[in-house]
Amino acid sequence: MSIDSKTIRAVIRGRVQGVSYRAWTKKQADRHGVAGWVRNRPDRTVEALFSGKAEAVETLLAACRRGPFAARVDGIEVSEAEAFEGQGFEIRS
Repeated sequence: MSIDSKTIRAVIRGRVQGVSYRAWTKKQADRHGVAGWVRNRPDRTVEALFSGKAEAVETLLAACRRGPFAARVDGIEVSEAEAFEGQGFEIRS
């Protein structure tokens, strides 16, 4: 990864399962050219890994704080992560 690249892990809390949050996140990631993945967790949170240009990752993270129309985001825990080795953005189960 280049020096202007960034990878973060985000855990999104709130009403984020059953409201198309993962599909919406993939659409946003594809729009901003961010690689990584998103998945539901058993505790009703959504976890995501965002990897790409720092500005694009920050823009995607800001969008995730709002979420799709039916969602309610109560908070996001963000931590640094190792660079994503794959390509594109995927929805994991």
